[in-house]
Amino acid sequence: MPKMKTNSSAKKRFAFTGSGKIKRKRAYKNHILTKKEKDRKRALGKMAIVSKEDLGNVKMLLCIGK
Repeated sequence: MPKMKTNSSAKKRFAFTGSGKIKRKRAYKNHILTKKEKDRKRALGKMAIVSKEDLGNVKMLLCIGK
């Protein structure tokens, strides 16, 4: 059986923490930034942890065992 291929777009978008959790970027910080508050834009720049509901799909894209 051939090896599983990692999804190329997923490997660029996700990273691992030291404890093994998966980090992601937050949405809504690409355009129309003039109407958003400064504090909100600063918070959107920080990384977030992938929720447990989405974890299975992300692991499948990254070819990680459950």
